[in-house]
Amino acid sequence: MARTGQGGDKHRLATYGDCTPDNTAVTLAVMITPSPPRFAARLNAFRIGASAYWPGKNAVTTADLLARAATAGLNAADLNYPDHFAADTPEHLSRVLEDNGMVLNGVAMRYYTDPGYKLGAFTHPDATVRRAAIDETKRGLDVLAEMGGNLMTLWMGQDGFDYSFQMDYAQAWDRTLAAMAEVADHNPGIDIALEYKPNEPRAFALMPDAATTLLALREIARPNTGVTLDFAHVLYADEMPAFAAALVARHSRILGVHLNDGYGKWDNGLMVGAVHPIQTVELLVELERCGYNGAIYFDTFPDHSGLDPVEEARTNIEVVQKLRATAARLVGNTDLQNAIAAQDAPRAMRIVQGAMLG
Repeated sequence: MARTGQGGDKHRLATYGDCTPDNTAVTLAVMITPSPPRFAARLNAFRIGASAYWPGKNAVTTADLLARAATAGLNAADLNYPDHFAADTPEHLSRVLEDNGMVLNGVAMRYYTDPGYKLGAFTHPDATVRRAAIDETKRGLDVLAEMGGNLMTLWMGQDGFDYSFQMDYAQAWDRTLAAMAEVADHNPGIDIALEYKPNEPRAFALMPDAATTLLALREIARPNTGVTLDFAHVLYADEMPAFAAALVARHSRILGVHLNDGYGKWDNGLMVGAVHPIQTVELLVELERCGYNGAIYFDTFPDHSGLDPVEEARTNIEVVQKLRATAARLVGNTDLQNAIAAQDAPRAMRIVQGAMLG
């Protein structure tokens, strides 16, 4: 199998073993110059400074947030369901996206904003609440389909536990997988991406890391499922981002990538490369090797520091473009591949840091 990425430009190619679900080694052709990605960001961040940005405006709508996000150079958007549709119809938001030169990357379910799901969505002890969560997810899928999208992200942060003897683990696992299978079957043409995170808001999440999530996907056994990798969540799970990406690409599919940064103790949501630039570059190299060509979503929290969300997003775009250019140079670097093959860390670091720092 040969893949040359998007576009049609002729560039030097490198050959590697691909990360495929059937665990077979195949030939992979990788372009040294990556195609421009789609960039999206956490839309609610653009509420920062609302009174100054929209003086006299009583209510800031999703359409307003999209228009402001576009000024940062973002060309894609992820919408939260049902939150972002409270005052805007799917038809209207589709027009707003088009008017601002943006495309819909996907929709993310937001159960945790509803206090009724405090004890869980798919694992709530009340069957009526569990059914409501499944049905609400299906409505989200219908809205996504209406807008022409094909990616639904599920972060099940409220599905977990806080105490010993609080949850029947086997029952919760079965309920979660049954719900996810039903959701995946609702519209097989839409991909369902599971986004894992060790905890928050619950002390322990049912989907805390790559391995557990891959076990769940293996049991769900639906072809339209996969994983969204969030850089800060991966660090928080004490994982190496590139290794997590390789595992997911080998056993499932990488459907989404959230870039940000943090100190590995919490979901800090810092700007890309602020703490782990080398690990970010290694992840970008692995994504290139595995053929990921989806959007890059900045799941960052400028609100924590009162940053200008437009400038913060512009900075993320600029940094990622530079890091992707570095990754593109490293993908085809034979000396680096030889150093990795020998597990020669000093040599590998000289090559990588030389590419990054000049």
